[in-house]
Amino acid sequence: MMDRNVGDHQIEFQPIGRRGLCPAGETLLDCARRLGVDLASLCGGNGKCNGCRLRVLEGRLSEVTPAQQEVFTPEELGHGWRLACQTYPHSDCKVDVPPEGLSAQQRLQVEGREIDISPDSPIKAVACTLEPPSLVRPVADAENLIEKLDAFSPEHFDINILRELSTRLREWNWRLTAHLRNRELVAISPPGTRSMGLAVDLGSTKIAGYLMDLATGKKLAAKGIVNPQISHGEDIITRINFAIRSPDGQKRMADLIKDTLMSLAQDLCSEAGSETGDILEVVIVGNTAMHHLTLGLPVRQLALSPFVPGVSGDLNVKARDIGLDFAPGAYAYFPPNIAGFVGADHVAALMATAGEWVHGNVIVLDIGTNTEISLINRGKITSVSCASGPAFEGYHISSGVRAAPGAIEKVSLSRGDLHYQTIDDAEPIGICGSGILDAVSQLFLAGVLNSGGRLQKGSHHRVVEKSGCLEFILVPQKKRRRDTVISITQKDVREVQLGKAAIQAALEILLAQGNIAATEIDKIIIAGAFGSYIDISNAVAIGMLPGLPLNRFHQVGNAAGTGARILLLSAARREEMKNLLTRIKYLELGGTPQFSKAFTRACLLGPYNTGPDAAGR
Repeated sequence: MMDRNVGDHQIEFQPIGRRGLCPAGETLLDCARRLGVDLASLCGGNGKCNGCRLRVLEGRLSEVTPAQQEVFTPEELGHGWRLACQTYPHSDCKVDVPPEGLSAQQRLQVEGREIDISPDSPIKAVACTLEPPSLVRPVADAENLIEKLDAFSPEHFDINILRELSTRLREWNWRLTAHLRNRELVAISPPGTRSMGLAVDLGSTKIAGYLMDLATGKKLAAKGIVNPQISHGEDIITRINFAIRSPDGQKRMADLIKDTLMSLAQDLCSEAGSETGDILEVVIVGNTAMHHLTLGLPVRQLALSPFVPGVSGDLNVKARDIGLDFAPGAYAYFPPNIAGFVGADHVAALMATAGEWVHGNVIVLDIGTNTEISLINRGKITSVSCASGPAFEGYHISSGVRAAPGAIEKVSLSRGDLHYQTIDDAEPIGICGSGILDAVSQLFLAGVLNSGGRLQKGSHHRVVEKSGCLEFILVPQKKRRRDTVISITQKDVREVQLGKAAIQAALEILLAQGNIAATEIDKIIIAGAFGSYIDISNAVAIGMLPGLPLNRFHQVGNAAGTGARILLLSAARREEMKNLLTRIKYLELGGTPQFSKAFTRACLLGPYNTGPDAAGR
C-alpha cells in the first residue's frame, strides 16, 4: 500500500479501474497522467478545450472555474461534469472517464498505397564464412572479417560490433551475415537472418510504423498508435511551449517519443517473429516540430517569426543516440525538412505520389491540425503550411471526439430527415472530424446555417436554444445512455469555418502565386487520415475545396508513411528526393499581404470561387 501523507486523496478512475493518491495541489488531469490514465488534453492542461471532460461520481471538489462554466451547463455541473485540468480534489473521489475522453481509442490511418519498388537499401547483407585463426595464421577477429569483406572496402566497425564480434564468431562457428551501411559495419547476425528496417510516420496525432524486409521490400507488419505527446497539447505550438516552459519539458517530450517508438517496434517485431535487435535502419518522417522534439533540437525559434528550423538537411544519427535499442550500429535516418512547419512528412508524401504529379497542375494536400499543401506547376513546386486547427481531429468541438468507435463520422440531412453513421456502428459517443465537416455542410445546404455560419432559428425542429445560444441536436439525450446530448453549437460551426478558411485561403494564395485559376487544376491529391475519410462533395459544398469534377480528387491514404517506406528501401530514391528539394520553393503565408483578406473572405460558407479572380488575375 502506498504511504498516504496529510492532504493526499484517493482517486478512483472508472471504468478503467485505476486507483492512486492525488497529493495536495495536483489537478485530476495531473493525477491521471501520473497514474497512466491517458486522458485527452488538447490545450496541454490550460483549460482552453473540453478534451479532458470527466464526471465526478463521489467526492468534494474545488470551486467551478469560469472556464468550466463556459463548457458545461448548470445541470451538467450539478451532475458532476468537470474539466480534469481545472479541478482539484478536496476529498477521496470516484470519477467516470467517458470513452471519448481516453486518447488511446482513435481509429488510425496506417495504410497508404502499396509500393512497387526494387529494393536498393543502404544496408547490404553479406554472407561470410571465415577461416578460424591458428598458430600459423593468428589474425585478429576484426581483421579476419575485413579480409573477407575486402570487395566492400569496409572502413569502420561500430564499437558495439567490436564488443561482441569475438564471442559471436565462435558461437556461430565462424559463419555470419555482415550488415554494412556504406562502408561501415553496423551489425552481424547468424547466417540466414532477415535484414529488417523500420519506417515511421511521426504525426502530431498518430504514429504509424512499418516493419520491412530490406532485401525483398515486403511489409512484415504495420501498426498505428496515438502520439502520447497529445496529453501535452494537440497542436504543435502548445507542445513547443510545454517543451520550453516546463522543467525538463523538452526531455520529457523526447522520452515520450523514444518509449513509444520502442514499444511500437516491439509489437511489430513480435508480430513478425523477430527481435528489435534485428532492426538495422529506421527512417523517421514528421513535421519540423516533431523532428526537432525527437532529436532534442532547440524548438524556441520554431514558435517565433520567421519560424526557422534548427536544421533543414537530412540527418544520419545512431539510433541509440535517440534512445532506440535496435541493432548495435543501427542508424536513424531523418529526411530533410522544407521550411517552417513543412517537414519531412510532406517530403515523403511528395515522394510517394510523384508518379501522379508529373504532368499538369496538381495540388498535394495533407489535412490535419497543421495542413501542408504543395502546388506542382511546370515542374516547379511551391509549398505552404497553415494552422487549420484541431476541429478536424474532433477537438474544440463541444461534442467532439477523435475517430474512435461510436464517433459520428458521416452525417446527412435530406428533406428534413437526419441520418448519421458511427464508427463500428457503435452507440454514439460524440462526433469526429469527418462528421463535423459533414454536419456543417449538410446544415448549410439545408438552410439551417446561413453563409455566415449562423444557425437559423426555426429552420429545423432540431434547432434549440440553450443558455441563450442556438444549437442543432444530433443525438438527443433519450437516445443515449448518458445524461448529455450530442449537438452542433454555434461555436462548433465557427471552429470549422476557421479550419476550412485556413485551407481555402492557403489554396487561393498558392494559385495566385502560380497565376492559375482553380478550374485549371488537373488533380488534387488528398493524403492523411482525415483526408481519407472526408466526403469530398461536402468539403466542396462549403468551399474548403474547389468545385471541380469529383474524378479530379484522389484520396491516397497515408502517403507520408508510404514515402517513409520508399526512403527506407531505396538509396537511389533518397538521391531523387534531394534533387526534388531543389525544385521546392517555400512560401510563408504570414508574410503574404493577401492572406488576411483571403482568410476573412474564406470564412463564409459556400462554393469556392473557381474563376480567374480567385487566383488574383
